[in-house]
Amino acid sequence: MRTLGAIKRTRTRFPFDWLEVHPDNGTSFINYIIYDYAKEEKLEFSRSRPYQKNDNCFVEQKNSQNVRKVFGYVRYDTEPELEVLNGLYHHELRLYKNFFQPVMRLGSKERNKGHVKRKYQKAKTPYRWLMDSPETPPEVKKKLEAGYNSLNPAELKRKIDTKLKLLAKIYQAKHNPISEEKPVQEPAIKVTFSNYPTARLKLPVLTT
Repeated sequence: MRTLGAIKRTRTRFPFDWLEVHPDNGTSFINYIIYDYAKEEKLEFSRSRPYQKNDNCFVEQKNSQNVRKVFGYVRYDTEPELEVLNGLYHHELRLYKNFFQPVMRLGSKERNKGHVKRKYQKAKTPYRWLMDSPETPPEVKKKLEAGYNSLNPAELKRKIDTKLKLLAKIYQAKHNPISEEKPVQEPAIKVTFSNYPTARLKLPVLTT
């Protein structure tokens, strides 16, 4: 049910209609709950073939660009970490990537024996791709333009960096907790008295 709720929330933020749901082979997506939802919404439902990574090549590419290069490869599995991650995905990071980070699209691909020649289109931001597309409805373009004019890329970047530092701080505290109930104590100095005469007794020298 959590996966279905996430799909519904994500769908409301898209500036265009969905035609198909194409997940990978994880059981969180391949189940009757998601299938019934796609059927009710009249969405095509397909899945990737096992061991065919190119079936989801574009998604895997975005996992690298938008997830791993931003958050790294560590495991975030606590509620405070989830809150920071969701805040970035829903707000600053989403806006910064979609409105101010250009991407390239493959224009053509030709294979000559063992050599593949690729030609890419001019790099544009996802926002500009939608604005230049004749298939984007005018009301959607107007809404996107208003959102774009209200944004400051430098301010977005500063907020992203602040939240990433907070995420790193939470992760560090999770693996190196400092207990207030058991403060760190300095090591005790042990002095052993022997049967030697007092004149020959050697006491430890304390330095500050």
